Amino acid sequence: MAAVKRIPRERGGWWHAHVCPVHGVELGHGDLLAGRFPEAGARCPHGCRVATDEVRGAWTVLSHQAWARHIRLLAERGDHDEALRHLVEYAALYAELADGQHDGAQTWMLRGRLFHQALTEAIWAVNIGHAAWTLALRGAPGLPAVLPLLDALEAAAQDARDALVARDEGLASNYTAWLTAAGIVTGRAAAAVRAMPWTDAKQWLDGDHGLYAHLRAAVTPDGWEWEGSTYYHGFVLRAALLALRGTDPAQLPPDITRTLARMTDVLAAISTDGGVLPALHDGPYQRPPLALEWLELVSLAQQFTPAPTLTAIAGRARTELGGADDGLDRLLDGWFAGDPLPERPAPDPVTVFEDTGYAVVRARGIHAVLDFGPHGGSHGHRDKLSLYLYGKDTRWQPDPGQVPYAHAEFRELYASTAAHPAFRVDDAEQDECAGRLLASDDRSVTAEVTTAYAGVRAVRHIETGPAHLVDLLVVSAADARRITAQLRPDTPLDIQAQPGGPLRTTWYGEEVLHGWHTASAPVDVFTRPGPGPADDPQRTRTRVDLTVRAEEVVFASVYQAASAGPAVTDVRLTGSGLEVEFADGSLALHRTEY
Repeated sequence: MAAVKRIPRERGGWWHAHVCPVHGVELGHGDLLAGRFPEAGARCPHGCRVATDEVRGAWTVLSHQAWARHIRLLAERGDHDEALRHLVEYAALYAELADGQHDGAQTWMLRGRLFHQALTEAIWAVNIGHAAWTLALRGAPGLPAVLPLLDALEAAAQDARDALVARDEGLASNYTAWLTAAGIVTGRAAAAVRAMPWTDAKQWLDGDHGLYAHLRAAVTPDGWEWEGSTYYHGFVLRAALLALRGTDPAQLPPDITRTLARMTDVLAAISTDGGVLPALHDGPYQRPPLALEWLELVSLAQQFTPAPTLTAIAGRARTELGGADDGLDRLLDGWFAGDPLPERPAPDPVTVFEDTGYAVVRARGIHAVLDFGPHGGSHGHRDKLSLYLYGKDTRWQPDPGQVPYAHAEFRELYASTAAHPAFRVDDAEQDECAGRLLASDDRSVTAEVTTAYAGVRAVRHIETGPAHLVDLLVVSAADARRITAQLRPDTPLDIQAQPGGPLRTTWYGEEVLHGWHTASAPVDVFTRPGPGPADDPQRTRTRVDLTVRAEEVVFASVYQAASAGPAVTDVRLTGSGLEVEFADGSLALHRTEY
């Protein structure tokens, strides 16, 4: 017998509460279209069952969001009667349940009506609005019954946006992107149902608080959404592209087209050749609903300003879904009214985002990301001068991401210095701070931070060689301090100490990475088990700390992908600098003073 499908009859809570309190992992969703919370509770992958009021409310959010996407999918694939039936049902439910703001929300939240958060409601409303808009474009009958819902959602979005932009930095908030998108999409859908021109462009697009003003406030000159989070960068870009349906890219204000193109360039630059996107700063490490979001974003971005690199991102997302994608992204052709903008160029071997503070260095078989910039607000982590290492398809040393926010203990752990491949002084946390770029060229980048610890200066220099990648971390203080360089693998790791020679590491995965590590002073090497990335904090990985007590120390690491050659045979620090010796007898010399 087919499973019963029903829209939930309850208001939604805060989706970040859908997390196991014991294991810190997101709980299983079950059948979200069943509309009823699992009788035995939400299942944790480690065997727990959880059925608190907070988890029930979070599951209800996920169910409403799944229903909104499902209705949009029905509309796009031509199941007009069924899509309309569900929209009419939601119109009645919203009128019944969403009278006034949600009184169950936490005090810090921008409150919604059907959900705790206005942001959650806006994301849901965008899918609802697009479903109605698609039906109106295709001449489906019966849509006037949905107009009260569309009008109420636009009014809710306007009220929430007005409240948000009245706060400091509210215009730049990633919430503003979705509240504005909800206002645009539901307003344009209502106009399409009424067969009337849309007259609110000033309010929602080019007004003081419209989409264009938001993008000008929220996106830095180097193209990043200001928080420097891969997730929230894509979050804002996707909202903008969803809001701009039916527009001609060439007719938008020139600075807006440049901004959206640069936002696309960011994703192309930070992704590996295999489409792996580093989870920089805050946001999920891996999550099936996120993979669906990347598929949708790539589909829209390729129609706005195509970039060949984005194809690999979509391919990676589809692989991670394992065939579980619903195909919505394949139904979004013709999203814009005009031709796409010119194709974006491929990323350079070294790409520096000076405003946001990232540098991407591509060596042979190695994709490295150096984090040196501003903290990133509430979505920043204490990880200045972290070095993240990827292969084409392998996350050797990734940014570990973040758990659902309601788990305070694990959220703090994944924001900590200890969780990242950064540096630590006297076993203390870094202060929230920003570093700065010192130099860069087509083979290297150098950055420093002087405010992570009082009286301490740290410089990190990343440089490509003919068959290798050099990482030099120089830390200095006014007096002797306990200084630690951290390795944080997400793959099986072999590590061997050798008398009189460098420490050797081998990092496994779909590709293999070899490492050689030495320092300017005797190093204590300490390995211990620690949690892996945030998609499952119970997954154990090997953490490596290299510690020196000194006023100044140079930590030198050389990395080589197993596919590159000639092979590195020795690494040593001398009075001349860092010498790297190869199997063919050649020698590379890298300076160590910065």
